[in-house]
Amino acid sequence: MTAAYNQLHTRRLLLQAPDATSGSAQVAAVADFYRRNSSHFAPWDPPLPPDHAAPDRVAQALVDSAEAFAAGRALRWWLLPADDPGRVIGQVHLSALARGAFQSCNLGYALDAGCQGQGLMHEALRAVVGEAFSPRLNLHRMQAAVRPENHRSLALLARLGFSEIGLARHYLFIDGGWRDHRLFDLANPGFVWPADW
Repeated sequence: MTAAYNQLHTRRLLLQAPDATSGSAQVAAVADFYRRNSSHFAPWDPPLPPDHAAPDRVAQALVDSAEAFAAGRALRWWLLPADDPGRVIGQVHLSALARGAFQSCNLGYALDAGCQGQGLMHEALRAVVGEAFSPRLNLHRMQAAVRPENHRSLALLARLGFSEIGLARHYLFIDGGWRDHRLFDLANPGFVWPADW
């Protein structure tokens, strides 16, 4: 297995891996993304510490994410408009990457409140699924968990060809309580068993 690409390009987006370099402009852009969308994400995300958008905390998170990306443990791409590449408008991440007999990961994503309804996340996820199922990463499967009330996200996964696995009750602590999630997966039709395993 080779490393994932640091950048993915779509018609309207640049997907950029975490930049851990000192003084990275990404720190300010990610912090701004979090601040702009804190109330928008609150109903869907686990609780975050009050200082999660502070520049020093974001900088450390980018260092940690860059190390995980390089090691192939977790992959995150920040979504930037192709015509405004200094502005973060979303993220896609593949977490819990497991090799061995599993060859799988979890999929997560978030999009700026002001960018909803334009097909941007569909565009980004098509690129990420393509990368995850490419010969470089050669994952067999990805799984996503969505709250039943999140109709926009449910429609997105259906459009991408994800199949429903079932309901996970009390799956995550979000917005003050344990929330049920519907689980979905997508299998790689071109998966080739790695010769070096």
